[in-house]
Amino acid sequence: MQLIECPRDAMQGIHAFIPTEIKINYLNKLLRVGFHTLDVGSFVSPKAIPQMADTAQVLAGLNLTDTRTRLLAIIANMRGAREAAAHKTIDYLGYPLSISETFQQRNTNKSISQALEDVAAIQALCKEQDKQLVVYISMAFGNPYNDPYSLDYLEQFAGVLASLEVDVVSLSDTVGVATPAQLSEVFTKLSTTYPAMPMGVHLHSNPATAAAKITAALQAGCTRFDGAVLGYGGCPMAKDELTGNIDTATIIAALSATNPRSLQLNMDAYQEAAQYAQSEVFGKYQ
Repeated sequence: MQLIECPRDAMQGIHAFIPTEIKINYLNKLLRVGFHTLDVGSFVSPKAIPQMADTAQVLAGLNLTDTRTRLLAIIANMRGAREAAAHKTIDYLGYPLSISETFQQRNTNKSISQALEDVAAIQALCKEQDKQLVVYISMAFGNPYNDPYSLDYLEQFAGVLASLEVDVVSLSDTVGVATPAQLSEVFTKLSTTYPAMPMGVHLHSNPATAAAKITAALQAGCTRFDGAVLGYGGCPMAKDELTGNIDTATIIAALSATNPRSLQLNMDAYQEAAQYAQSEVFGKYQ
């Protein structure tokens, strides 16, 4: 069972710049918890995401001497991929690829076909640099733009990534439209069609439906889940304030109910990180 903590996603939409030292302190607390992966930052244009302009400095301040947690950084093109790959401490490069043409243009100023060319080139770079590529299929459960969507279309889309030998695919519910029934159907279908391709979920949700969504994905065979402490953040490009990241505590509770030993987290360190997040990060900067 892999739990991915996403402070980058939680912080990236905050307008006031969070000091680099605060980010480093927060991430170092999270590194003590025992998450599988920490989404630490992004190598994208600071004009697009100014909050992440200091990712290289944040990486330099992390204490990795006593943690099993791997690091992931988001990239949106080859320039960012090369910059991220130059950091030995980064294990995963995350690329947002939308099944919605409108959102792909909105998010990366590229068409889907152009983005797939990027994916192929970045996958080659990852193999060369001993990194792993995580492709996030955004709008994987529907979109608000009336762009084409169906389970068959999603299956074909995932098939293209399988043919490129992408290391991990994460299905992203960017605007929180997925239902538990849909999650079950999608994961059952894709895991059957592409059993060798690791898949996870990055869900956005309102708190009332979050636990049911996680449980549905879990019961359908998902073993990789993204969350954010206290449920902060979401996608600043989606402009939907009603839904955001699922609180990591909700995911921990759902996974622990099924298999209490599946995560092996340091919950004292988790509580310390959550308190710091509330008092020193998200409670101060908006």
